[in-house]
Amino acid sequence: MATRDKSALVQPSRGLLSLFANYLHWYIGRHFHAIRVANLRRFPSTAGPLIVYANHASWWDPLAFIVISRYFLPTACHYAPMDAVALKHYGFLRKLGLFGIEASTPRGAAQFLRTAREVLSTPNAVLWVTPEGQFTDMRTRPAIFRPGLAALVARLGPCTLVPLAFEYTFWDERLPEILLSCGQAIEVVDGGMHSTEEWNDQLAYALEATQDELAAIAKLRDPAHFTPILSGRVGVSGLYDAWKRLVALLSGRAYQGSHGSIRRL
Repeated sequence: MATRDKSALVQPSRGLLSLFANYLHWYIGRHFHAIRVANLRRFPSTAGPLIVYANHASWWDPLAFIVISRYFLPTACHYAPMDAVALKHYGFLRKLGLFGIEASTPRGAAQFLRTAREVLSTPNAVLWVTPEGQFTDMRTRPAIFRPGLAALVARLGPCTLVPLAFEYTFWDERLPEILLSCGQAIEVVDGGMHSTEEWNDQLAYALEATQDELAAIAKLRDPAHFTPILSGRVGVSGLYDAWKRLVALLSGRAYQGSHGSIRRL
C-alpha cells in the first residue's frame, strides 16, 4: 500500500477556518488584551507569490498567524510548515493550511522546498514561515536563520517577501499585548541572482530592522501607533477599574478604560 505523502498540500477549508478563527477570537481574548499591528500599509494587497516570514517569539505565534492572516488577506489561501510528527497527532490542522516536514533532516529540507514552491505556484496563496526554527527572544542579535527560506528564495522567480516582527509585552492592562510590525516588502525579480548565503543575510537583516522598529514603538506604550485587530478582556472587576481610576488621578493622567476595539474576524 502506498504511503501518503505527509508534506502534501491540502487546500484550507474556509468553513473550518471560520469556526477556528471564532474560537481563537475567544481564546486569545482570554489571555491577551489585544493584537495590534503597526505599519499595516506596508503589507501587500494581493497574494501572489507572497512569503511572510517572522521571528519565532512564542508558542502563541501560529495562533496569531491564523488571526492576522485572515485580516491581511481574507480571501487568500494561507499555508505554513509544521513538524510532521506533531502534525500527525493533529490531522485537522492540515485543513487549516499546515503541511508537514521532517524537522532538521535533509529529507525535511527537500520536503519544504518542494511543498513551498507548490504553494507559491498556486494562485492567491501565501506562505508563512518562521526561519529561526525555534523559540528565540526578539532581542537576540544577530538573527540566526535555518537555511530553508534563503534556499527557497534563491530558487524562485518573481516574488514578494514581507518581514513581520512579533513582540509580547505588558502595557497598562492586566493582560499582555501582542504587538506586530510589518517591515518593508522585499521585491524579488530573480532569486538566482544571489546565493543562498546572500539571501540569508539580506532576509535576516530586514527582519532585525523590523524588530528594532517594533521595539522602539512598543516602548512608547501608545496604541495610536497601531491598528487593533482583536481586543480581549479589559480589567477584571469594578474594583480593578476603581484602582485604575485612582492611579490615573494620582498620576495626573486621564483614565482610559480600554485601548482598543474588538474586530470580528
